[in-house]
Amino acid sequence: MGQDAFMEHSSGTFCLLRCNIYFLLLGTCSMLTLRIPSTTIHGIEGQLLVLPVHYNFNSSASGIQIIWLFEKYQTPAIYLLSSVNQSVVPDLEFQHKFTLNPPNASLVINSLHMKDEGNYNVKVNIHGSPTVSANQNIHVTVNVPVSKPIVLNEPLHGAVENVGNVTFKCSVSKGNRVIYQWLKNGKPLPSSPRYSFSPNNDTLFIDPAMKKDIGNYSCLARNLVSEMESEPITPTIYYGPYELTVNSDKGLKVGEVFTVDIGESVQFDCSADSNPPNTFAWIQRTENSTEIINYGPYFKVLSEKVGQKTLDYMCRAYNNITGKLDETQFTVILTSIDPQKLTQKGNSLSSLAAITGISLFIILAMSLLFVGRKYHLHRAIKWKLQNRRPSTEYRRTQIFSGHEDALNDFGIYEFVSFPDPSATHRASSNKSVSTSNVSQAHDVNCTVYEVIRHVPEQPQNGQQELNQCSNTDG
Repeated sequence: MGQDAFMEHSSGTFCLLRCNIYFLLLGTCSMLTLRIPSTTIHGIEGQLLVLPVHYNFNSSASGIQIIWLFEKYQTPAIYLLSSVNQSVVPDLEFQHKFTLNPPNASLVINSLHMKDEGNYNVKVNIHGSPTVSANQNIHVTVNVPVSKPIVLNEPLHGAVENVGNVTFKCSVSKGNRVIYQWLKNGKPLPSSPRYSFSPNNDTLFIDPAMKKDIGNYSCLARNLVSEMESEPITPTIYYGPYELTVNSDKGLKVGEVFTVDIGESVQFDCSADSNPPNTFAWIQRTENSTEIINYGPYFKVLSEKVGQKTLDYMCRAYNNITGKLDETQFTVILTSIDPQKLTQKGNSLSSLAAITGISLFIILAMSLLFVGRKYHLHRAIKWKLQNRRPSTEYRRTQIFSGHEDALNDFGIYEFVSFPDPSATHRASSNKSVSTSNVSQAHDVNCTVYEVIRHVPEQPQNGQQELNQCSNTDG
């Protein structure tokens, strides 16, 4: 192998010198180049693999030779096959293993196995004027796809917060060159000084374990040709109690004080964040002593059976696994409802209801009255318009209105014209006033409404109209 390398180096140097000479003499020079997509190709065990090689030569050649060699790690190179023009000469040991189709220099490995991993060297010689050669080296890896990983955690019975630790171990039944990555709730595990890993990252240590470490852990196993993720696993971590609170189904709560009406039965419940669930004890406190009065998360107070009006209690939560406890105190104040206030409140509501009813009745009556008057007024106007009389019957109306056609002034008027004493005196002192003027003077004392309402159907003369209007005013 070393001799071949030396010969290739010498041949390359000699070719370069010859090309320089030919370039000076002829101005032309032909070079051979080999092109490969990558110097490393990753194959999958049991599958076919192609090692692509491309070359070009611009001048005419009388012969093309292709040689493939295989070199295992720290072992001598092994001859696989070669070709001259279209003739292929394989090594009899590998005649069914490798395939070559000249002048294509690409090598086909029909079925890849782990022993086929190594370096493959290709050399191309082109005989011509001059003869040139070139070679390339391709590294082949053989990979087994990874199977679905499995994650186990220890200890199986769980760990106590701030005391115990948790260990996760990831493994695959198939696969090589496996790289492991840890995920929490589907995302890469964040860095923490409490986390540590094995050299190949297949084991995760959490020391000490804490409540915030609870979550879904999974392992992502991958290699050069595949990747798979495990099913999530959740560790058991014991913690608490935290955030102890007391609530009630009735009454008013202000801070740690509950106000309850006498006669009501009130149930209190005590809760806290803890794993496993806490055991609860209810304690009544007095000035000189304390007494456990109930166990469990619920406690009921029958206020009608309690003699005191102010009661002090305490709820105690205890975690049997962590050995931690928490307590919260609260006060219950019993109050009574004043019957006199209830009576006054009822009377106020009754008065308000009565006023509201009367108001609604008055509004309804006024609305009906307004609608009725409007309806009768409309009917009257309609009847008057439908029964128009000749213009001779409204001669009296023409006198007051000053219009030629009294129909334009027809209507119902609500105002009253009061008598003018001075006008009456002037009428009596003037001897030469005609009868018609006297009639007009008397008509001033009549309401316009009555004049229109009492126009006679067949008036005879002005004196009769004056008498009728005077009688109406009387």
